[in-house]
Amino acid sequence: MDLVPALEEPLKKVLGPATAKVMAEHLGLHTVGDLLHHYPRRYEERGQLTHLADLPMDEHVTVVAMVADARLHTFASSKAPRGKGQRLEVTITDGSGRLQLVFFGNGVHKPHKELLPGTRALFAGKVSVFNRRLQLAHPAYELLRGDGAEEAVDAWAGALIPIYPATAKLESWKIGKAIQTVLPSAQEAVDPLPDTLRAGRGLVPLPEALLKIHRPHTKADIADARARLKWDEAFVLQVALARRRHTDALLPATPRRPGPDGLLTAFDDRLPFTLTDGQRKVSEEIFTDLATDHPMHRLLQGEVGSGKTMVALRAMLAVVDAGGQAAMLAPTEVLAQQHHRSIVEMMGELAEGGMLGGAERATKVVLLTGSMGAAARRQAMLDLVTGEAGIVIGTHALIEDKVQFHDLGLVVVDEQHRFGVEQRDALRGKGRQTPHLLVMTATPIPRTVAMTVFGDLETSVLDQLPAGRSPIASHVVPAADKPHFLARAWERLREEVGKGHQAYVVCPRIGDEEDTPGKGRKKPAPDDADKRPPLAVLDVADQLAKGPLHGLRVEVLHGRMPPDDKDAVMRRFAAGDTDVLVATTVIEVGVNVPNATVMVIMDADRFGVSQLHQLRGRVGRGAAPGLCLLVSEAPEASAARQRLNAVAATLDGFELSRIDLEQRREGDVLGQAQSGARTSLRMLAVIEDEEIIAEAREEATAVVAADPELTKLPGLRTALDALLDEEREQYLEKG
Repeated sequence: MDLVPALEEPLKKVLGPATAKVMAEHLGLHTVGDLLHHYPRRYEERGQLTHLADLPMDEHVTVVAMVADARLHTFASSKAPRGKGQRLEVTITDGSGRLQLVFFGNGVHKPHKELLPGTRALFAGKVSVFNRRLQLAHPAYELLRGDGAEEAVDAWAGALIPIYPATAKLESWKIGKAIQTVLPSAQEAVDPLPDTLRAGRGLVPLPEALLKIHRPHTKADIADARARLKWDEAFVLQVALARRRHTDALLPATPRRPGPDGLLTAFDDRLPFTLTDGQRKVSEEIFTDLATDHPMHRLLQGEVGSGKTMVALRAMLAVVDAGGQAAMLAPTEVLAQQHHRSIVEMMGELAEGGMLGGAERATKVVLLTGSMGAAARRQAMLDLVTGEAGIVIGTHALIEDKVQFHDLGLVVVDEQHRFGVEQRDALRGKGRQTPHLLVMTATPIPRTVAMTVFGDLETSVLDQLPAGRSPIASHVVPAADKPHFLARAWERLREEVGKGHQAYVVCPRIGDEEDTPGKGRKKPAPDDADKRPPLAVLDVADQLAKGPLHGLRVEVLHGRMPPDDKDAVMRRFAAGDTDVLVATTVIEVGVNVPNATVMVIMDADRFGVSQLHQLRGRVGRGAAPGLCLLVSEAPEASAARQRLNAVAATLDGFELSRIDLEQRREGDVLGQAQSGARTSLRMLAVIEDEEIIAEAREEATAVVAADPELTKLPGLRTALDALLDEEREQYLEKG
């Protein structure tokens, strides 16, 4: 069904081509409907008028006052044209006190002409202190002239002014003006919620919600609108996922049941340790799914080092036992090589099928990456098409058309968020029937995110660490405040190496000539300690080798090295031939060197919370305790330091992922899984709105079970069509 014509109207017809172009380019808004769903970020509450004598600090206030004095100052400025900047200082009074207003740069021209001594106006802004005097910087103001002045005071002071997500090219007030133009169209919005659901939960109709979110009269209006619009987002997305689950349940797949004395049994018998209860429980969930005649769709998530690879390997062996093949898709060559090496080591002679010395029930485990030599690549592809190789571990190279399988039964995707849906789908398309799918993520995800992002997958959680894993102590090293702490960090690293252990030093960038702004280097975050470039692997390795770590065997590892060089460096480090590995985040996941006990993360404030947790998981993997030192020059009171303190305070990845999500926009998280398109969640906060998401999932499942095609719910179909643009439709169909 098409969208309602009024809401489908292109913005260029309504607002003119110039405004529409800016809205499309900078905000991704193309139609009247898009604009109506561009909600205010917050509301400026004018509140009651405040006397200048009673101004509270750090609060938004509205005052009526008269301009007593206005002075324009010129000063030297490297940022201003012709090297001169301007500052307008205006003093206002209301009889009870005086207050200074200040305007800078391009913002001085209009107030300089309008705020003349004797002019009376309303002023609104946030009170701050400068040179021990109260001031308002760049306040909004409205001049009071003529007979209607007092009415204007009352109306303006009491209003809730919406503040929209804006850009430098399109200020909030211009967006507000455009929304005012299209707001009458809100009456024609078709309601996606079934009447019974809306009535049962006391939610206002959609047209009313849109009017109240953009032009609220009271805070209750905002609350009503938010409650309604959150439900829309949660419910429509959960219906999309429920339809996906429903469709998947109808697809045929080959059941894969391992034999009683096959490869899996032989593998379990040779394990030098006992599986954790969690590993056994999750494995049973997976084996139950593999035995059905519909494709498994399961998400395996767990703590860093909880043994996800072991569980995935047992699933792959079960499929090989049942006559099928298994493919593991890894995001980087380093990780693919690491997985291949550790799986071959764990399987021993069971990985030597068709080779001299191979066990009776053995299979072949092959590696396939883009940089392999032609002969090795040809042999790997031959082993796959003949069925000689039961297991293949590879990168995107596995997806190429010429790679064919004898009978692909299971696809394991490691680090799902690094792959596009099309890539995952291309690999699954190589099976005779739809292969079973196991998605692994090394970043623990809160339940609500799993329901929202991976709502089409059943979830298994490993929350127990295997026996023999050691605790990791984490500390923040404030390099700027206390430089001697950094010197002590290098001493601690030397002490660990002296005991026969190894260390990682992680830096945010590589530091070669290509690593310049405009070629992939991120700009410093707003709360960075300073604006210097992030520390680089090549620079730091050189300084350490000549300075505090002189005499130790220091090597570098980064993503731009040739694959053979990367593999050689990792092999030397794994063998204990290197003391210190200075690397980028290429070591973030999957790298397993039990003898590495210490990690120093430079410029730690430039990494995300979950990324720091991932990196930290590379140490403490053996019998000796791990140590992670987070080096930062961020000021003690900054948000960046608070983030680092949170990481240092807990080893609970699920707790850290909640903190991470609360500090970032959901779109960053959801965009990774939702086809990379702009996230559909504008109002819903996946951590805060846990209850709504869970309830919406239940409601959606019931609606889809009763009416999979949604024939009786045309409004819901319309909303789904709006959510599922072509790219997302493919995402949900392919999975």
